[in-house]
Amino acid sequence: MATTQVETVSTGADKAKVGASIALVIGAVAAFYLLGKQGQLAQWAALLAGLVAAVVVFGTSEPGKQFVAFGRDAWREVRKVVWPTRKEAMQMTAYVFGFVVIMALFLWLTDKTLEWVFYDLILGWKK
Repeated sequence: MATTQVETVSTGADKAKVGASIALVIGAVAAFYLLGKQGQLAQWAALLAGLVAAVVVFGTSEPGKQFVAFGRDAWREVRKVVWPTRKEAMQMTAYVFGFVVIMALFLWLTDKTLEWVFYDLILGWKK
């Protein structure tokens, strides 16, 4: 299915909403630390309220709507994935381990062969 990509122009209002959401996040974090003497309940309430407000403001902007649409599309694609069965996953893992062992043996044999050629035959060094 072919979809056309539509580019939208960010308006000043959208930029202001994104800026406001960033300011809300910064304010929420600042409130968390400034309310340290009021207790943990006040700290966490201020942090969560600020973050929720930031998400709501960001969600009403065009970039926020695009982000939500992207998340929906990504989730739809994840549901289409055919995940391997346990047996298939175990077989593929065994293949990978087998290949690693074979490559380790090959590289070890290559190293020992080159060591023998260079040190024993060419240079005449005996260990």
